[in-house]
Amino acid sequence: MNFKAIALVILFVVYLWNLFLNLLKARSAKNPIPANVSDVYDGETYQKWKAYNGEKSRLSVVESTVSFLVEVCLLVFNLYAAFARLFSDNTVQQLFAVLLLSALTDVFLLPTRYYDTMRIEEKYGFNRTSKKTFWLDQVKQFLIGLGFMTFIGWLLMAAHQWLGDWLILAFAGGMTAVMLFFSFLYPFFSKIFNKFTPLEDGELKDRITALLEKNGYKVRAIQVMDASKRSTKSNAYFSGFGKMKTIVLYDTLVQSMTADEICAVFAHEMGHGLHKDTLKNQILTFVQMLILGVLAWLTLRTPDIFQAFGFDRVNYGFALILIMSVEFALIAPLFGLAVNWHSRRAEYRADAQAVKEGYGNALISGLKKLAKENFADLSPHPLLVKLEYSHPTLSQRIDAINKAH
Repeated sequence: MNFKAIALVILFVVYLWNLFLNLLKARSAKNPIPANVSDVYDGETYQKWKAYNGEKSRLSVVESTVSFLVEVCLLVFNLYAAFARLFSDNTVQQLFAVLLLSALTDVFLLPTRYYDTMRIEEKYGFNRTSKKTFWLDQVKQFLIGLGFMTFIGWLLMAAHQWLGDWLILAFAGGMTAVMLFFSFLYPFFSKIFNKFTPLEDGELKDRITALLEKNGYKVRAIQVMDASKRSTKSNAYFSGFGKMKTIVLYDTLVQSMTADEICAVFAHEMGHGLHKDTLKNQILTFVQMLILGVLAWLTLRTPDIFQAFGFDRVNYGFALILIMSVEFALIAPLFGLAVNWHSRRAEYRADAQAVKEGYGNALISGLKKLAKENFADLSPHPLLVKLEYSHPTLSQRIDAINKAH
């Protein structure tokens, strides 16, 4: 069996799929805006959004093409194996060598990332990232990404060498635990990139605390993140497991929203907790990791795969690349279809919780502000929503909120 040809065909199919999704995104600009969100953009801003959407779509095509061509070259010319030969024959070093080369190839995407941040985002008034911050972020992301992938590769190697055919469950369970662990450490990683300051005492802090404590949550801290040093876009999130929560507000959100609107956002987030959406997501994560475990088991049981790409024996780093970038990439759209459908249902339930808390109208106005500040697509192609969107469209959410009143 020609494993190299199969891998290249899969990469090409995935590339065509990404082009198809970009085509749907580009066509969204031609769709009429629903009446219930027609006030988000004025005429001039909507034309600006069309131009922004077009530039982002074209750049995404370029980035996707560059990634495809780089990966094809690495596979066709057996460059992963050639690079690994520069290192010791030690299994761990061979693993690290392949993942290091994979991480280093990100240098080919730096021009598109720079253009996206420093040109497109700058042109449309979103960027506040200095050149120094941009390059520091790239270095930090490279080191964190390489460290994470090396650890996952080691986990794959350990599960295979120690447990053999029990690899499927061991790798799935280990990966799920790692994902949860890194979710727990997300606030720590955030501090590598941003500064956090406690929210000042006052009405907003008291209202958010009262809202959560009323529903059985304990607030560890409410912090404001200096997101404005990179972008004008807004967001907010919970961190922490169980009932003890740390609340993080982007400083852009605090500056642009009223107290009612911010409370509405957190009534929505609280709704996710009350409906156990985080636990359900963890179950879905385990299912995804189980699929990866099956793919890993099949890959490592087939030494001919590695020989087809120039390796003398199994290389766990290369196995991880094949599993993530080739094998799972082929089935990811089907898995994503189910996951996104579940996620959109969860968003409706969380919105309904905000309505129950008396923040329905504030949530609508807050969502409209977020959509405007983040330059959201108000009328995406329906097929794109089903395939890609983890949230319903703004128009769909507003319809549901109005019906829940």
